[in-house]
Amino acid sequence: MTIPRFHSMLRCRRWSKSGCLVASTGFVLIIFSFLVFVDSTSDSVPSVDHSDMVNLTLSHKAKERGAFCLDGSLPGYHFHKGSGCGSTSWLLFLEGGAWCDTIESCSSRAMTSLGSSNYFEHEVAFEGILSIDPSQNPDFYNWNRVKIRYCDGASFAGNPEAEFKNETRLFFRGQLIWEAIMDELLSMGMSHAKQAILTGCSAGGLATLIHCDYFRDHLPKDASVKCVSDGGYFLNVPDILGNSTMRSFYHNVVSLQGVEKSLDQNCVAKTEPSKCMFPQEFLKNIRTPVFLINPAYDYWQIQNVLVPAYTDPDQRWENCLLDLQNCNAAQMKVLHGFRNSLMDAIGEFRQKKDGGMFIDSCYSHCQTFTKELWHSPTSVRIKNKTIAESVGDWYFNRTPVKLVDCLYPCNTSC
Repeated sequence: MTIPRFHSMLRCRRWSKSGCLVASTGFVLIIFSFLVFVDSTSDSVPSVDHSDMVNLTLSHKAKERGAFCLDGSLPGYHFHKGSGCGSTSWLLFLEGGAWCDTIESCSSRAMTSLGSSNYFEHEVAFEGILSIDPSQNPDFYNWNRVKIRYCDGASFAGNPEAEFKNETRLFFRGQLIWEAIMDELLSMGMSHAKQAILTGCSAGGLATLIHCDYFRDHLPKDASVKCVSDGGYFLNVPDILGNSTMRSFYHNVVSLQGVEKSLDQNCVAKTEPSKCMFPQEFLKNIRTPVFLINPAYDYWQIQNVLVPAYTDPDQRWENCLLDLQNCNAAQMKVLHGFRNSLMDAIGEFRQKKDGGMFIDSCYSHCQTFTKELWHSPTSVRIKNKTIAESVGDWYFNRTPVKLVDCLYPCNTSC
């Protein structure tokens, strides 16, 4: 027999963090009291599994959709079911891992975990924004959390038409992978989500922006849906020799893998399609609220966009790129210029009322999926806020969050 009053105490609606914790705390106290009462008649209390290791699932919808990794294997994901007040909330994390822009580089990639599920780990640790530990992930620990593996090499945006054009045995089907796994998760309960976040790191952070509105449009209209891009704001800036290295690279990716079809069509109609891989060109067209997490001195971009290997044959930048403390005054001037380019690029976005940002001055890249960077005593902070606290404040509308750090090396928490 159900006790009406007790049943109503446990009912979850659209909880904020504090509301959910109040209810959870009350429930825990009730259960604790009960366990103390029965302890004298029981030899032991069953242990609770707090493991952060989550098993791999290969998508059962992928084959019927023709959604394959580069080598033709099935794509996959890791899913940890939500609980309590988080049972109707969903967080999807898109794995990153750069891109491939030639048949040769994609063929090599197809023999790794970034191009074939044959090399996926059977289980992975969920840390940072995916963690089940409330001390590590205070706002989202009990949500349904999904890590979607990256095995296409084009930010989940390639299209199969390019396979025929390029006469390759590789599968350029990132868009189909995204759609197949979305369909699968919707059938698993995400279609009834009340709260949802799409996030990802690096190439996955870019994919988050590319697919943000698709994610929003496939969830209930009354759900609170937002996107968090971590290290995904790549800049269209020349390298130290004045060459457009990153733009040329993106041009090759778009051309090889047929990415144009997946990009923002308002952008594509106005400019060369590969430019629409750069968030500066299409972020203004995204209808869904977006939060940007980016280090102003992003080490991946500095090492691959600003100072790629070919630009430094004499290795004059080698020590600087290892640790910014080793940079001389001229090199720091270049790096501060890179930061200025980021500030200029996000200038319009800073004016959006529903947008949020955490732009720190660390020499880092991807800051959401490890506990040390996401939320811990040693995490980077701006105005005494960790990234986790900042994202939570923004998502739950507790306070506006537009945090921009000072110049390197001012932030001692880096």
